[in-house]
Amino acid sequence: MTTMRATSQTFDTDDQKWHAVVLRDRRGDGLFFYAVRTTGVFCRPSCFSRVPRRPNVQFFHTCDEAERAGFRACKKCTPRAARGRVPEAVAQACRMIEEAEQPPPLNELAGAAGLSPFYFHRLFKNVVGVTPKAYAAARRVQRFQDGLASGRSVTTAMYDAGFGSSSRCYESAAAHLGMTPSQYKNGGSGHLIRFAVAECYLGWVLVAATERGICVIEFGDTDAALLDELKARFPNAELRSDDADFRTWVRKVLAYIEAPVGGLDLPLDIQGTAFQRRVWQALQSIPAGTTATYAEIAEQIGQPSAQRAVAQACGANPVAVAIPCHRVLRTGGEVGGYRWGVKRKHAILEREVGAHVG
Repeated sequence: MTTMRATSQTFDTDDQKWHAVVLRDRRGDGLFFYAVRTTGVFCRPSCFSRVPRRPNVQFFHTCDEAERAGFRACKKCTPRAARGRVPEAVAQACRMIEEAEQPPPLNELAGAAGLSPFYFHRLFKNVVGVTPKAYAAARRVQRFQDGLASGRSVTTAMYDAGFGSSSRCYESAAAHLGMTPSQYKNGGSGHLIRFAVAECYLGWVLVAATERGICVIEFGDTDAALLDELKARFPNAELRSDDADFRTWVRKVLAYIEAPVGGLDLPLDIQGTAFQRRVWQALQSIPAGTTATYAEIAEQIGQPSAQRAVAQACGANPVAVAIPCHRVLRTGGEVGGYRWGVKRKHAILEREVGAHVG
């Protein structure tokens, strides 16, 4: 008797993808999307809409690609809403990465998900927003950062986090912390922070930056309070307020606050967990003059049950307006909270709507 063994389905060619569409094969969900030129709609492979004619079908790797080509999401299968096998496989991979002392190889992660390495890599990045390697690196740096915060020495925190050498630790951690591990542990000792405080229609705003980019945009009621907060965050850093080159960045931030049209095209140097970075990346995709809900952001990053965590990530945003957490509302349209006050959130949204209606 011949025994049939299930194998991982791949979708390397358009013919394989078309076969999945005809069969409404859920194994293709999240791995590719198809659009119908005659309707202008794109769907997941398992969509139960009427099967289109083959000449009218175009395939895409991601929802973003389909939307850039001019197609809109299907309301029946909601292709942007992660569900089923896709988020389960990615969630399992995230757990494997977080629990392992050393990052598991891509082949091992893909094998556990029952997918080829190529498609697993693409799926993971589509859902999480970063590659498995980048996610593992961010988790390692987060463990290292937590170790420093708990009072451990740099060396102890380094090995507890899984770094095998000091050179690799300093290279990886400095990229995420914005400074060397020793400087971070010592409150920014030996580090230069340029800053400026100015008035705007929202009260006072502080803009600060490292050599890598803007690290703080804060609103406050007084300039003194904002400066005190900056000193508390970097108690041992050198703070400089008379940098002529930095004033150009400050002027751009103030101009964007006053007239929020286009985007704020400035380098950022911000630190956060892998989850926070995924949320912040999703927030930056919300166009000015529009809003999204915490639930929609949670769906977009592939964790629909993480609405509260999304709200917390919004609250941890260190750069107001540059990462537009003010554009996220509660389900039902309630404004919700805002790190710098609900009145400011109302005011920013009203100004953005007015700028884009006008």
